[in-house]
Amino acid sequence: MNKTHLALAFVLFTALLLTGCKTTKKVGTVEAGGAKAHNEFFELVQEQAFRYETLTARLNVDLNLPGNSMSSRVDLKMVKDSAFQLSVQPFLGIEVFRAEISVDSVKVIDRMNKRYVADNYANLKGQMPIDFNFYNLQALFTNQLFLPGQQTISPKQYSRFKLKQDGPAAEIQVKDVMGLLYTFMADGEEKILSTGISDPSDRYALQWNYTDFRMADGQPFPMKMDVQVLKEGASQGGITMHFSRVQTNVPVKMDFSIPAKYNRITLAQIIKSLSNTKM
Repeated sequence: MNKTHLALAFVLFTALLLTGCKTTKKVGTVEAGGAKAHNEFFELVQEQAFRYETLTARLNVDLNLPGNSMSSRVDLKMVKDSAFQLSVQPFLGIEVFRAEISVDSVKVIDRMNKRYVADNYANLKGQMPIDFNFYNLQALFTNQLFLPGQQTISPKQYSRFKLKQDGPAAEIQVKDVMGLLYTFMADGEEKILSTGISDPSDRYALQWNYTDFRMADGQPFPMKMDVQVLKEGASQGGITMHFSRVQTNVPVKMDFSIPAKYNRITLAQIIKSLSNTKM
């Protein structure tokens, strides 16, 4: 997980920003009660998972990198297990970037420079050599537990997780085929409070924290997500997402038409553009 991988992660995370909601009722976190049996615990986690088929949202995003800070309004459309699309509108509702991540590909339109990226994950393997897929990223943005490289978690796979129930929260850990360690923290109601991903040397890590839980369509959802990239425990930059509106299970139309005069470029060029842009 070198600087190129971290920059790629920022683009993917920025290209996925998720939900807000209409409600104002805040939901507190709950300290863990008595220890539960291993399978019982994971059954409850699955029951608590946020449920939706489609999702639309508006949110404000703060991206902080060394020497560069950006803030923007973002509109998101999401179809579960298919694709999500976001429109980045830093000023006056004018779209600057549009990104779409699907099960097998990523597309980005840079309207300011009249160019676009369209590539599949097979061509990006050398840039992102981790056992992490679309479904895992979808789970991160919807506050869910996941298995690296898998679409879902079956009861037979509960044994792959290590579970520690000691104190006010439960700790869940699992490793992927590359040796990356995934650490999830949950409260006494089996809500996921954070997800951490660290490399085998524990030098680099990604920390994704969930706070300000509120009711969205009758389900608790974190209205603030804070994502930090760490090197030897020190932040190298991050994204803070503040959600203000969400709708679930309404018709969603995905549009990603690319103007004929736009030039096709690589994802690495988009990353460089984002890192040099100030908004």
